[in-house]
Amino acid sequence: MPSMTWSESLSNNLAPMDETHREFVECYNTVANAAPENFLSAFDRLIEHAKGHFDLENAWMQAVDFPGCHRAEHDRVLAVMLDIRKRVAAGDLFFARRLIEELPAWFENHVNGMDAALAFHLDSIGFDVDTCALRPLADGETRGAGCACAALSAEDAPAEGAVA
Repeated sequence: MPSMTWSESLSNNLAPMDETHREFVECYNTVANAAPENFLSAFDRLIEHAKGHFDLENAWMQAVDFPGCHRAEHDRVLAVMLDIRKRVAAGDLFFARRLIEELPAWFENHVNGMDAALAFHLDSIGFDVDTCALRPLADGETRGAGCACAALSAEDAPAEGAVA
């Protein structure tokens, strides 16, 4: 089975996010290298980690009204994992093996795309991930605009069929 290696290319310079991503890599490697008789328990640990990992990021996104496509991706990945878990419990490892083959590429893309955008946005607006609140502004300080897509309202969005 493939394995993943944590590297600085997966860092988004947001300590709690980077730590949970390191843990994801560790959990993934445990599953990828598990003997068949240990696969289900290792996969259950990966699922539990993913739930907590996604809940953490989802809470940050909810607090700053970040676009829902990121949360939707978390929901889809977790739904796939839970479906595959049922199959593994029934003795079918086919889709689990395929998921283990595909997760590294998904994870790298997710971390360097959606998670990087979230980390940038949180930093640019002064969001404190530990308190889940915007940090107070110093005299004369203004907040960054952050991710443009996070600031769009329905009125600001391009009309259907319009070229943005």
